[in-house]
Amino acid sequence: MKKIVILVTLLSNLYLINAQENGSFYGGLESNSQWLQTDKGLNFVAPEDQFRANNYVLMNYNLGKFTAGAQYESYLPSGLLGYSPIYDNQNDIATYYFNYKDENLDVTAGYFYEQFGSGLILRSWEDRQLGLNNAIKGLNIKFNATKDLSLKAVFGKQRYGFEESAGTIQGIDADLSLSGALNIESVDIQLGASYVGRYQDTNGNEALPTTVGAYGGRLDFIIDNFYAGVEAIVKDPDVIVNEEQISSNKLYDGTALQVNAGYAKKGLGINATFRRLENFSFYSDRFAEGNIYNQQVVNYVPGLTKQQDYLLTNLYVYNPQPRLIIESFDQRSGEVGTQFDLFYSFKKGTSLGGKYGTKLAMNFSYWGGLDAEYNIENRWYKAKFIGKGHQLFRDFNLEIKKKWSKNWSSVLTYQNVIVDKAIVEGGPLGKKSILANIGVIEATRRFDNGKAARFVVQHLWSEDDRKNWAAGVVEYNFSTRLALYVADNYNYGGVDKIHYYSVGGSYSKGNTRLGINYGRQRGGLICIGGVCRFVPSNTGLSANLTVAF
Repeated sequence: MKKIVILVTLLSNLYLINAQENGSFYGGLESNSQWLQTDKGLNFVAPEDQFRANNYVLMNYNLGKFTAGAQYESYLPSGLLGYSPIYDNQNDIATYYFNYKDENLDVTAGYFYEQFGSGLILRSWEDRQLGLNNAIKGLNIKFNATKDLSLKAVFGKQRYGFEESAGTIQGIDADLSLSGALNIESVDIQLGASYVGRYQDTNGNEALPTTVGAYGGRLDFIIDNFYAGVEAIVKDPDVIVNEEQISSNKLYDGTALQVNAGYAKKGLGINATFRRLENFSFYSDRFAEGNIYNQQVVNYVPGLTKQQDYLLTNLYVYNPQPRLIIESFDQRSGEVGTQFDLFYSFKKGTSLGGKYGTKLAMNFSYWGGLDAEYNIENRWYKAKFIGKGHQLFRDFNLEIKKKWSKNWSSVLTYQNVIVDKAIVEGGPLGKKSILANIGVIEATRRFDNGKAARFVVQHLWSEDDRKNWAAGVVEYNFSTRLALYVADNYNYGGVDKIHYYSVGGSYSKGNTRLGINYGRQRGGLICIGGVCRFVPSNTGLSANLTVAF
């Protein structure tokens, strides 16, 4: 309540200033709600708090070089299913900040979001669909020392629900345009270096380090149509934590290596990525290690696989596995793998391009656990750089986009995927991986005045897990404002023969959008940008309202 009073006072003062000066207000509102219902077909029993809602109100005020803002959040009576229980029955001012920015200096006090390099060493960001907000409360300073050298410094504690993490984050980052500094015009070369440290009280345990630091360097360059980059990070030794308990006082360091390379020109794009992570989990509280809600995560470790768009291609997804675990029931030390993308456009007027051209996209990814030796009794392990570790995920997919006429277009998708479902959902190594083949046909018919109809037919073939699935979607846009859809995701090959049906729509006007749907939610991982959260099977009515102002 005290924070709310402070916010109201602040906004009132800003309003008075705004009446005299040329300032501006901007922000937005987002409300996501559920009305859960008992569904015997899913063995789902509605909780006591059948109605649940996550609400966010963001308000900012800008006056010249100064900007201030705050975000109010409420999770009443409880947060949505699959979100961390620390939000349940909570409402308050969640974040606030004050910023000054000119051509060379950018200073933020309060809560802020920041990223060093690719985010592999540090990224604080918000994603409401994932229930993730790891903003840092403290001080963020950015300074352009020269036109070629920029510096960043951060200090503070990460957000944890409406509280703060036990550990303190401190970091510094530098970006140098070597090409600019040396007046090199034929090639664009960028250098970067980062340090991020976590300080945390050991509570008298002398075996624990008070400060754990990560040190990284990166190099990126572009020559004509070719680009490449490498980022390497080492992390100071720390203890292993499982389920909020220190499993061993022995200290283990961590490493990360990521290499990207690609080639791009009109009609052709090629990109390849290699990444190796060994004991590379990094949290602002050592006891948050491995939590399923992605709370207090310092760095950004997404699943480097194709982000799929359809019901069945999202059935078996990959959740990164950077952790070190040395237990009798499970031994893991990290992951290593690669992703490859190819994009090609067949020219208009050719036999394969036709009148409107044809676009082809191919993707391959493979991720395996590190090949390592483990001594469980002595808490010892040794991992090879690559080796022949346990296969966690392998995906090959092909997509063809074709416009047939002014009004008709289509998308054909094929996916062949293998996944160790047990481990990517947080369990120990599975006894058997799942192999599935998925085919998707999508067609869109456009009419006048913004009207359009979209049809999607999907099928998944598998002899494993829940076996075969079939799915379909029909969507009709009455205008650019109003759209309705009906969908069904049918597990006809499984024991229970379950339909995951859904019907809904959306209406948009100006900066306001309202979406409503009713149906069943299939349980499993929901991934956005390669970061995943687990959602249990449920049935109910959902609504989403967004307003920007």
